Amino acid sequence: MAGRTATEKSGGKRLDRATIVAAGLELAAAPGVASLSIRDLGAKLGTDPTAIYRHFRSKDDLMAALLDELTLQGLAAVTAAPDEWRERLRQLASATLSLFYRHPAVGQEAVVLTTHGPGELAAIEFMLDAFSRAGLTGDVLVQHYALMASQMLSSAAGVARARAERGGDEADGASPWFEGPLLVDPRTHPHIAAVSAQLLDLEDRELFALGVEAVIRSAERAAGAN
Repeated sequence: MAGRTATEKSGGKRLDRATIVAAGLELAAAPGVASLSIRDLGAKLGTDPTAIYRHFRSKDDLMAALLDELTLQGLAAVTAAPDEWRERLRQLASATLSLFYRHPAVGQEAVVLTTHGPGELAAIEFMLDAFSRAGLTGDVLVQHYALMASQMLSSAAGVARARAERGGDEADGASPWFEGPLLVDPRTHPHIAAVSAQLLDLEDRELFALGVEAVIRSAERAAGAN
């Protein structure tokens, strides 16, 4: 029939945004998937790829929706009570890293996409609430929110990008920060030579956690100074 939609021509499936997002995340978590294509997503859904654009204006719009859904899943993983603001931030950070790592094609987009979705707004409110409970107000409150958001998103996105590029299967981000060997002449780079073994021992997840703890400690100091 000439009046049938693209989705109806492709196996009789009627798509909605939730179905597409769920399929997109499933595809993004598949082994070896470093980037998402509308063609591959259409094939997974059993529909013409053009049908996806009936629900998303562009690929960026789709990627923003996928990223926002990961943000909501990260928030849902937090179990600490509201007054346990430190643990709540740690749990959100850990969940974010794990989700980005498991979905590298989506997680790596966190440094370039602003979703403007319910997940992003909920995450902002979550972090502002946590730092408010720490005793921060005004500009210091906003600065610590921005520091934590930047640490979580940029670092976790970097881990996701590294996994996408390497195609690694390390356990949840436990990948080396440096790709060794680190060979230098100690006469010209004495400091690097002195700690080269320690540098090669660094792991992404360890550094991610150190960054989160640094922001938490900064919040504690700022609250104590008030």
